[in-house]
Amino acid sequence: MSRPVYLVDGARTPFLRARGRPGPFTPVDLAVQCGRPLLMRQPFEATAFDLVILGCVNVVQDEMNPARVAALRLGMGEKQVAFTVQINCGSGMQSIDTAYRYIREGSHEMILAGGTEALSHAPLVYSREATEWYGELARAKGPLDKMKAMADVRPDFFSPVIGLERGLTDPITSLNMGQTAEVLAHRFGIDRTTADAYAVDSHKRLTAAQKEGRLNRVLK
Repeated sequence: MSRPVYLVDGARTPFLRARGRPGPFTPVDLAVQCGRPLLMRQPFEATAFDLVILGCVNVVQDEMNPARVAALRLGMGEKQVAFTVQINCGSGMQSIDTAYRYIREGSHEMILAGGTEALSHAPLVYSREATEWYGELARAKGPLDKMKAMADVRPDFFSPVIGLERGLTDPITSLNMGQTAEVLAHRFGIDRTTADAYAVDSHKRLTAAQKEGRLNRVLK
C-alpha cells in the first residue's frame, strides 16, 4: 500500500554565465553550497537522512559519485548511503522521482534528492586511435620500442574534443540534443511561439503553487 509523500523544503543556486574555460565550482561544490543552508533550516540533524540521490550529467574525474562526495562534505555521516543518476537533462528530476517512489513504497523515510551540474568542467577526450597510440607508447619497454611507437604518431592525435559534446550526441543518428529537439518540433508542429507560451504558463503555475503552499502538501 502506498504512503503519502511530502516535499519538505528546497533550494537552488544561481545560474552562472559560461566564460569559455572551467568555472570556479565543480558539481559537488554547487551541491554543497546549495545543501548547507537547506540542512541548517531543518529541525533534525543532517545524519537523519536514509539516502542521498543526486542527478548529474557531467561527472568530473575527482567526483565519480557526486552524491556520496557531497553527502560527506555536508556532514551527513560516513555511513550515509548515496548514489548518482544520469539520464541527461532529466537527471535531477529522476532523482526526485526515485526518492518519491522509495518513500511511497515504504523502503525509506527521508531522502535528500536533487541535481547538480557544472558543464564548464566537461573533460577533453582523445579519439580511440589516439588512446590506442598512447597505450602502445606506455607499453614500450626500451628506447627502440619507444622510437617505433613515436613514429606512428599523427597530428590529429593531439586534437581533443569536448567530452560533453560527444556524450550528448546520439551514436545511432549522430544528432545532438539540440538537433533532435528541432526534428521533434518539426514533426509534431511545435513552433517557438507555442513553446514559449507553454514555458510561461508553466512558470506561472509554479509561482502560484509556491505562493499557495501547494508544494508542501501530499503528493498523490
